[in-house]
Amino acid sequence: MKKNILEYFIRTLEISPQKTAVIEENNHISFFDLNNRSKDLAGKICQAINWNFNRPVAVFLPKTIDSIVADIAITYSGNIYMNLDIKSPSLRLANILELIKPELVITCEKHTDIIKDCNLLIPILLIENINVQYNNSDGFIEERLAGMIDTDPLCIINTSGSTGTPKGVVLNHRSFIDFTEWAIETLFISEYEVIGSLSPLVFDIYSFELCMLMAKGSTIVLLPESFSPFPAKILNLVQEKHITFLFWVPTIMVNIANMDLLRKITLPELKTVWFAGEVFPTQQFNYGRRHLSGIKFVNLYGPIEITLDCTYFIVDREIPDHEPIPIGFPCRNTDILILNDKSEIARKNEEGELCVRGTSLAMGYYNNPEMTAAAFVQNPLNIAYPEIIYRTGDIVFKNGFDEIVFKGRKDSLVKHMGYRIELLEIEHVIINTLKLVENGCIVYNRNKKVITLFYENQTPVSIAEVKKSIGEILPKYMIPTVFHQLDVLPRNVNGKIDRLQLDKIVNNG
Repeated sequence: MKKNILEYFIRTLEISPQKTAVIEENNHISFFDLNNRSKDLAGKICQAINWNFNRPVAVFLPKTIDSIVADIAITYSGNIYMNLDIKSPSLRLANILELIKPELVITCEKHTDIIKDCNLLIPILLIENINVQYNNSDGFIEERLAGMIDTDPLCIINTSGSTGTPKGVVLNHRSFIDFTEWAIETLFISEYEVIGSLSPLVFDIYSFELCMLMAKGSTIVLLPESFSPFPAKILNLVQEKHITFLFWVPTIMVNIANMDLLRKITLPELKTVWFAGEVFPTQQFNYGRRHLSGIKFVNLYGPIEITLDCTYFIVDREIPDHEPIPIGFPCRNTDILILNDKSEIARKNEEGELCVRGTSLAMGYYNNPEMTAAAFVQNPLNIAYPEIIYRTGDIVFKNGFDEIVFKGRKDSLVKHMGYRIELLEIEHVIINTLKLVENGCIVYNRNKKVITLFYENQTPVSIAEVKKSIGEILPKYMIPTVFHQLDVLPRNVNGKIDRLQLDKIVNNG
């Protein structure tokens, strides 16, 4: 068993040093050069943070070869990488930095002022200032590697939080190693994979692609984010770069199906398609399966608090358009508990909350012991010794094939455009931070994938101005697109807004 994810990388370097590791448009880098650039940066990181260990280091860069160098370098330095979204509004970015308090921010000259505007006095290291001096870091790197253990944190991934500040989920080496080895063995990942990487740096999917680069010597092709609105351009690039492996959120694949692009663009070298992050409508999935015969399709499920994913379903049978695609079965070394309202194991076809135990569990939320204690709890089925489970808040059941099927959310967390969003965070910003309306409630339309705001206001509001104001604090994917003004929001017997009634209006017509 590996102690850290870099042990994979070192072995890959011995086997294929001159193989292309990353392709970024017309640029590329070999494993040999990627390793040397990363080691050189690792030395500068250690000097900049006074040789501290297991501390968060933020990366504020676009998704490029440089950002991959930065993440590997932080790992070499024995610290925790935390990728930040360069499109995040400044207040959200400042909230994350204030909570996590990273030792250092690695960025580029173009984005330096954004970090400085946060007024947090965090040291900045410019990626342009890294000059490679081969093998100058081998001594201290060996010391750092020797000091790492598999439960040391590897990365922090920020997820939406109800108070307006995202939560920093801490994931360790062991969990990534466990998932990577399971994936390689179970889903037959070869050393010849060429990955079409479309997920943002802040997604856990990207971190898994980085693990595949290290463990199997996979080549990562960075698909330009600017192509996202143009599925035909993405497919042409997949064809041109001989991509064999895709791990995408379903949104882009739904667009491909709706535009009937696979009738015009063939992908003869594509072998494997994984999808996760949100529900893939079965009708659009079946379109892709018909046009990409011979491809292995795998549906994966897991919140950020579970390293990558905890269940999987290899789609090896016909699924009617009106039935959901199952999320399947537990990954290795993971146990799924489906607990009903009495905290008992649900029977077949009985709905319950999906709870997870095993090595895939995150270590908790960084600098947030209260939220950690609320989400990572003692297994109610075991009172004999400490055993932590994560309660996902997702409602599932087992069908006649003994497959787990996702039903919906128990609370206000949703997956939208591949992002995990806390609806209460949007409400908090609109009502408390910006005071745009007197009262309101955010509801998610699960069929149309639309964020809706119901609100009360004595005076009319400009929807365009509301959207503009929200966009100054929240990312574009969190801005409501449908607005309903009511004289009075419905209340339940406790006087609280009746969210269930509003949910029924949106989702049941």
